[in-house]
Amino acid sequence: MMRLQLVQAVVSLSLASCASASLPLSQTIGPEPTLVSPRQALIPNVNIAKATGWSAGAGPVAAPGLRVAAFARDLDHPRWLLVLPNGDVLVAETNAPPRPDDGKNLKGWVTGLLMKSSGAAVPSANRITLLRDRDGDGVADLRAPFLEGINSPFGMTLVDGALYVAASDAVLRFPYTAGATHLDGPGTRVLELPAGPINHHWTKNVIASAGGRKLYVTVGSNSNAAERGMDVEAGRASIWELDLASGAHRVYATGLRNPVGLAWEPHSGALWAVVNERDELGDDLVPDYLTSVREGAFYGWPYSYYGAHVDSRVTPPRPDLVATAIAPDYALGAHTACLGLASSAGTTLPEAWAHGMFIGQHGSWNRTPRSGYKVVYVAFEGGKPVGLPVDVLTGFLSEAGTASGRPVGVALDQTGALLVADDVGNSIWRVSASK
Repeated sequence: MMRLQLVQAVVSLSLASCASASLPLSQTIGPEPTLVSPRQALIPNVNIAKATGWSAGAGPVAAPGLRVAAFARDLDHPRWLLVLPNGDVLVAETNAPPRPDDGKNLKGWVTGLLMKSSGAAVPSANRITLLRDRDGDGVADLRAPFLEGINSPFGMTLVDGALYVAASDAVLRFPYTAGATHLDGPGTRVLELPAGPINHHWTKNVIASAGGRKLYVTVGSNSNAAERGMDVEAGRASIWELDLASGAHRVYATGLRNPVGLAWEPHSGALWAVVNERDELGDDLVPDYLTSVREGAFYGWPYSYYGAHVDSRVTPPRPDLVATAIAPDYALGAHTACLGLASSAGTTLPEAWAHGMFIGQHGSWNRTPRSGYKVVYVAFEGGKPVGLPVDVLTGFLSEAGTASGRPVGVALDQTGALLVADDVGNSIWRVSASK
C-alpha cells in the first residue's frame, strides 16, 4: 500500500508540475516541425495509459477503404514480425531482459512501476513463434514454437538459408529450411552487441542489404540523455553494419538515440529508420522521427537534436560534434514512440497506400494529451516523405484513456496485406482492402 501511495503521490506531483502540450501535435510533424523552447521540471510529466487489452470481439478501427481482422490472438507480448518467402509469419514474443542495475534510484523505481501499469513490464517469453495460414482465409490456423530460449529476441531477417535474430545482446544465426516449423540448437553468435546490467534500450533490430552481403543492426542508447555519462554509451545510439563474408563490423551511423524500425526505400535504395528521441524537455519536445540513414552521419544525440538545437543537460558539451549534426528528414510527433517501419512496396491495399511507409506508433507515456497509439502511413515522392501522416489503424486508446492495445512491428504478408503486432492486445492484426 505504501508503494502505491508513493507512486500516486509522484504521479500527482508530476501532473501538477508539468503543463500540457502548448502545440497541437500536427505542428511537431513533417519535414519542418515547430521546436519550442525546452521546458524542464523537477519531476517529468507522467500520463500512462493503463493497459486493459481488448474486450471479446473488439479490435482497432481501420481507415475508410480498409478492413481489419485478427490474424492471431492470445499471443504473449508480440512485438516484431518477419514474413518468410513461403508466407509463414514469425513473431517475436518478447520483452526486456533482466536489468539488475536499471531503476535503482527513486526515479527509476517509480518509472518501472508505471511501465508495469502500461503493460510494458511483463516477463519476456523469449520465444519466436511461427504462424501459418494454411487455407488462405487471412487467419493463422497453425501455431508452432519456432525458436525458444533466446535472450529477448527482436529483429529477424533471412539471408541465404540462414535466419538471423537480433537478441538483446547479440546477433544469432540459425540454419533454416523452407517450410520448417521448428529450429533446434542455440544458434551461432555472429556479432556481440552492447548490453549489460542496465541495457536501457534493449530492442535490437536487424535488416539485410538488398544483395544479402551485409546486415544493419540498431543499438539504442543506454540512457535518456547521457545522464549516466558517455562511458556506458560505447557503440550505442547507433546503427551498425556487419559484413557477413568477413564477419567485420563497424558503426555505420551515430547520434540516433533509439533507432528501431528499418526499411529500404525502393525508389532510391536508401536505408530509412524510425527513431525515438529524448524525453524530459516538455510535452512538445523532442519529436520522434523518420529519416534516411547516411553512411558516417551523426544525428545529434546526446549533444543536440534536430541539427544544432543544443541539449544543455549534457556535459561536457561537444560543439564540434553539434556542428556536424544532421537534421532528420521527417518528424513524427513528440513522444509518439514510433517503433515499427515497413515500406508499402508490393502492398495490395488501394493505390493511396502504395508509395510510402507504414509506421507503428506505440504511444506516449509522458505527454498530455497522449500521442501515438496508432498505425500511420507517410507517403513518399521521389524517395522523400511528403504531406502529413494518414491514419491506418486507430482505436487502440479508449475514450476513457486506457490502452486496449499498443501497435509495434508492421510488415506486409505474402498477399500484400499489412500485419501489425499489438503487444498489449496480444494480437496480430491484418489490414486488407475492403471489398
